[in-house]
Amino acid sequence: MARLGVNIEGIAALRGSRKRKQPDPIAVAVYAEVGGSDGIVCPLREDLHPITERDVQLLKEMVKSHLNLQISPTERLITLALSISPDMVTLIPGKKPAATHGGGLDVLGHAERLSQVVQEIRAQDIVVSLLVEPMIQQVKAAAKVGADYVELHLGRYATAEDLNEKADQLENIKSVALAASKIGLGVAAGCGLNYQNVSDIAAVDKIEEINVGHAIVARALWIGMEAAVRDMVALVH
Repeated sequence: MARLGVNIEGIAALRGSRKRKQPDPIAVAVYAEVGGSDGIVCPLREDLHPITERDVQLLKEMVKSHLNLQISPTERLITLALSISPDMVTLIPGKKPAATHGGGLDVLGHAERLSQVVQEIRAQDIVVSLLVEPMIQQVKAAAKVGADYVELHLGRYATAEDLNEKADQLENIKSVALAASKIGLGVAAGCGLNYQNVSDIAAVDKIEEINVGHAIVARALWIGMEAAVRDMVALVH
């Protein structure tokens, strides 16, 4: 059974669009946990927007389940992450040269730097995940640099309109998840998942964690955060 992580960046973006104090992503994280989420995913950008340093500090105090801090591997954000000490740090692309075409981290092309970063974070007893395209070579590179997890970037799967292409993407995801598991990596999945496409991903045996943000926030506008999370939990679990 996969775990559900709820990404709260969309709530913070809504708050920032009007430069108000509401909606409060901290309160939303609490409602998500009441709704049954297994963790909170918090992307922290280099410009500290839309999620702020204060948000992350409060989330560390308030989140009772599992706090996954997503950052690009810059010195500033690494230092901040280490000071917060979340349960997990997921390294994601920052500037485009560090990303692959589909949006995942280019671990293969930046192995030396990422190895140093992974070691630095793991030395503080923080679990490290890398956001990568579902490609065998990137997964193998993630294992070589010492990551604990890979999070498969499912953008191509989520945007595929042709049914045959979608089926091919799903088979590739299954194959890559199995390969990652065999070499000792935990496997998560995210990016583009919603109430219509998440069930097939949740059924992939080796995927342990599924992270969803926008779809839950969108549904919460109509039925509330707690209920929207419960609906997604029912599909993921």
